Amino acid sequence: MKISHRLASTLFLLGACGGSDLDPGAGNDPGDGTSTLTVTGSVSASPRLNNARSGGDFETDFSVRVERAGQAVSTGVVEVTSATGTIALVFDQNNNGRWRGTAPGYDEVYILDVEAGADNLLGVRVDGPDIHYFTKPTSGETVDSTMPLPIAWSSDDGADSASMRADNIDDVAITDSGTYSLAAGALKAKRDEAETNELRLRRTNRVSPRGAAGGSEWTVSIENRIEVVAQPNPAL
Repeated sequence: MKISHRLASTLFLLGACGGSDLDPGAGNDPGDGTSTLTVTGSVSASPRLNNARSGGDFETDFSVRVERAGQAVSTGVVEVTSATGTIALVFDQNNNGRWRGTAPGYDEVYILDVEAGADNLLGVRVDGPDIHYFTKPTSGETVDSTMPLPIAWSSDDGADSASMRADNIDDVAITDSGTYSLAAGALKAKRDEAETNELRLRRTNRVSPRGAAGGSEWTVSIENRIEVVAQPNPAL
């Protein structure tokens, strides 16, 4: 296919000069295209274990919706390229008409290419957030659910946006500052026994493609999780 051949040539050239366009720190690139497609896509990395710290500890899902004049585009080529290679996405009619795929690991930098007949969007790159991990609380730590819970995480660079989720609250938008105070009552607790809870921190970087129709976006997110134990709360 046209995109595959073009990307193969690009990857060869990148490899010859160190592969900088696919390395963390390469930065964003809005790409180019015919400005006739509305493309909203996401790369979402989820951990396979608590407080994952390496790229191989994640699973990454790709989801892209392509529209032309308000109608879903179901034919063509949609590909995502990272340091480990190129993934050809498959159109899923039963899942809101999105192109989907999955890959092991997290590479941080992802390039999106779309071609649908005479319409295209090429070379849209997001330099995603680096891997973060929790430094406070520690995994399995027993905490008091009736008190605010200080949370801290380690990362090299701040993301465009971040959110925190706990068992008693949905995602809350926060600043990616490395610290956050979880409100009292955000953890589930029982009166007579301890209760295990999961905390999830999600960080996202995004770019608005230059060669796409208005409303288009390409994002890369990474989520990490940790478990804590809420001590019994006799007041319940």
